[in-house]
Amino acid sequence: MSAVLDVMCDKYPELVVCLPDVEKAAELLKQTFHGGGKLLLCGNGGSASDSEHIVGELMKGFRSKRYLSDEARSSFLKEFPDAGDFLADHLQGALPAISLVSHSALITAYANDVSAEMIFAQQVYGYGKRGDTLLGLSTSGNSANVARAIQVAKVQGLHTIGLTGNQGGQMAELCDVTIRVPWELTPDIQERHLPIYHALCIMLEEEFFPS
Repeated sequence: MSAVLDVMCDKYPELVVCLPDVEKAAELLKQTFHGGGKLLLCGNGGSASDSEHIVGELMKGFRSKRYLSDEARSSFLKEFPDAGDFLADHLQGALPAISLVSHSALITAYANDVSAEMIFAQQVYGYGKRGDTLLGLSTSGNSANVARAIQVAKVQGLHTIGLTGNQGGQMAELCDVTIRVPWELTPDIQERHLPIYHALCIMLEEEFFPS
């Protein structure tokens, strides 16, 4: 087991039961990024905030500086001799991730004109490619708009990961991997989601941007 997961379980012993699924999720995400794919994320309320949080950890340095390679730096210097060093010094390695909760004009238009249940599903249909991964967050596992997005993702050939509570809801049936934290109340579930997705982000950073 990863040392990162050891630390997580030391802090949150109740999450030991989630370890097999956390490890499966980590492997799916590694497979996605190694294959040149991206991660899509969605959720509502606090889970929407978590979606944004995860993108922030993946698209820039989290615990690592993620310096550009010499090859990448040379490309910037070749194209922009005066600005190349600045550009290379102020860019960091990124794992492509898109939060589907962020696009307010599209979401509100789709909810008003078509269906509120489909605000994330439409984006999965537009952005998602075979080999990508969709991570849906829902404390109940029954959020209709998240479930619809997962359904579309499966048809599109995306991997699907659910992060939810003890019951799992619909997501337990729909997702390739469902991480169910052993709590029932929304605040308790959300509190345990954070160490899980932090652990996933750290493991991915160690995989793709080793110190």
